[in-house]
Amino acid sequence: MCDYSLHAMATRPAVVGETLISTTFRGTSTRGFASEREPAVAVCMLPGTELAFAQDVKYDSRWIWTKTIGFRVGKFNAINPHVRERHHDAIEFPDGSYVLVTQLCEGQRATVLQLPVTEGERAAKAKEAVTEAPRAGSIVTG
Repeated sequence: MCDYSLHAMATRPAVVGETLISTTFRGTSTRGFASEREPAVAVCMLPGTELAFAQDVKYDSRWIWTKTIGFRVGKFNAINPHVRERHHDAIEFPDGSYVLVTQLCEGQRATVLQLPVTEGERAAKAKEAVTEAPRAGSIVTG
C-alpha cells in the first residue's frame, strides 16, 4: 500500500532483498520509499513487510531537530486506516513505537527482508499440503 497522497504517482511493489531509500517525491510534500534507480517511482509495501535500515532510524519530529529511534529493524504497517486523507503508512519498531513514513528523514537506506504471506499464498500452500498428504488407506514406508 502507498499513502493516499501518492496515488497520482507511479508505484510498484517492494521486492525482497532490494535496498530502498527514503525520499520526498517531486511535486508532493510526502516522503516514502523509492529505489535509487527509479527515484520517481514510489515503492509500496504490504503491512507486515520487514525492513532493515543501514543505521538507527531518524525522523523529523516536525520541530527544528530530528530524532533517532534506537532500532534498525522495523515492520511496515498502517495506522488509523479508517481516517481519510491522512498519512497511514508507518514503520513499527520492536518496542511497539512507530514513526510515520512521511516523517522519515530523507536518504535513509532500508533493505526489504521479508514480505508478508498473503491470503492467496496461504490458500495455495494449504492446497499444496493437502494434495501432497498421503491418501487414506495408502501405505507409507520410510
